[in-house]
Amino acid sequence: MNQRTEIFKNPVVAAAFGLILGLLLGLLYGWQISPVEWQDAPINLLRADLREDYMRMSIDSFRVNGDANLAVARYIALEPYAFDTFNTVKSNPGTIDPIVIELYREVLKKAGVIDKPIDPGTTTPGTAEPASGGLSFFVIVGALLAVAVIGAVVFYLFRTSRRSGPLTPAQQATELNKNIEKTDFSQVNQAPPVAQYVTSYVLGDDLFDDSFSIDSPAGEFLGECGVGISETIGVGDPKKVTAFEVWMFDKNDIQTVTKVLMSPHAFGEPGIRGKLESKGEMVMLEPRKQVVLETQTLQMVASISDIQFGQGALPDKSYFDRITLELAIWTK
Repeated sequence: MNQRTEIFKNPVVAAAFGLILGLLLGLLYGWQISPVEWQDAPINLLRADLREDYMRMSIDSFRVNGDANLAVARYIALEPYAFDTFNTVKSNPGTIDPIVIELYREVLKKAGVIDKPIDPGTTTPGTAEPASGGLSFFVIVGALLAVAVIGAVVFYLFRTSRRSGPLTPAQQATELNKNIEKTDFSQVNQAPPVAQYVTSYVLGDDLFDDSFSIDSPAGEFLGECGVGISETIGVGDPKKVTAFEVWMFDKNDIQTVTKVLMSPHAFGEPGIRGKLESKGEMVMLEPRKQVVLETQTLQMVASISDIQFGQGALPDKSYFDRITLELAIWTK
């Protein structure tokens, strides 16, 4: 969770995420919540069958009112489709009197608009699309492509920044875990554990607290185990950890056993020992040390795979710069 939060502190990632979110919300609003409603769209954007109906109505209206100017204006409104649409109606008049069609043609001929298709300027026959269909398709496809491109750029920048920038203590710990080879207990004639984990702490990870589930090979939940910070020493940031707690919970025993893993300085300091003795058995940490925790049905061995103490103004071997533990659990 902390790593995810850190991602959005990057200004580039935050800006790109905001852009993508805004684009998606805009699409949602524009196409679902409050879609565009077309009014008074040009007649030439009608489908072919509707253009034919329009021409029939124009001719019939001319039959009734005899308005030549209105007849010409309605014909011209179809722009590049006017000539073909009129000829279609003329060849298939239906209920319209052919004489009326011929009179309508004479009016158009006198106006000089009937003998050839109307030049629409920048509009060419066959390219006009209905206002509600093709436009929305291209807008949506374009928006999705934009989102995909922006997402790819954000991912690239994030991966690049992760590679080029310094790793956080938690990320350093993750890298340490990857490089630790777990113990192969079959090599020492020992049954393999039901669960085996590696966890690392690096100075600066002030929220270090790892926990793991213990499950049987069949997937049955047996309990939990983990390691967390128990005590710090000195002042200032980052915190200087002088003791950890390693614990195991057994669901069949309904109890949690805990041992306190202490730096050599803390182990020999009466004040710190008095403060931590109530938390569990105290153990001084040193390389390759093994600490055993047992409950009614479980046994865990916590092995120190790697340890390094911090150096500075504080007493020698008083706090940890880094530490890696391997937790292996068996059923009794």
